[in-house]
Amino acid sequence: MAIDRLDQPRELRRSFRPHYDPEAFGKLSEEIARFLGTARFIVYMTVFVAVWIGWNALAPDRLAFDPYPFIFLTLMLSLQASYAAPLILLAQNRQDDRDRVQYEQDRLAGERNQADIEYLTREVAGLRMAIGELATRDFLRSELQRFSEERPESS
Repeated sequence: MAIDRLDQPRELRRSFRPHYDPEAFGKLSEEIARFLGTARFIVYMTVFVAVWIGWNALAPDRLAFDPYPFIFLTLMLSLQASYAAPLILLAQNRQDDRDRVQYEQDRLAGERNQADIEYLTREVAGLRMAIGELATRDFLRSELQRFSEERPESS
């Protein structure tokens, strides 16, 4: 049993499992899911099914490849649905992950904003208290007026 050493690269191992890039596969699944959720897809699928049924119902027997009750069409639609459902779920999971990260970033920004607001509120309160203790121009004028009235005039 070999112990993996972190200071040495791993040896390349042959594997029969196919290798794929999860990020690229996820992006592809999102594109497919986005397409499956459009009116264009519904129109395309409706036209496809109508042409399939029309061809197999109206074409001569030698050209019809899926006679009524259209078993092959049912198989094709089931196959499409069996691939579409997991792709849509994968795309939703990726969107949930993005939403979770965005929510966390919004929460942190909200906390920073709240801290800033509290700081500014304290600063404004401190300024109000400091201004309340400062002598105003009117107060100084009235004190100078009173002082000049109280002081005896020297000739």
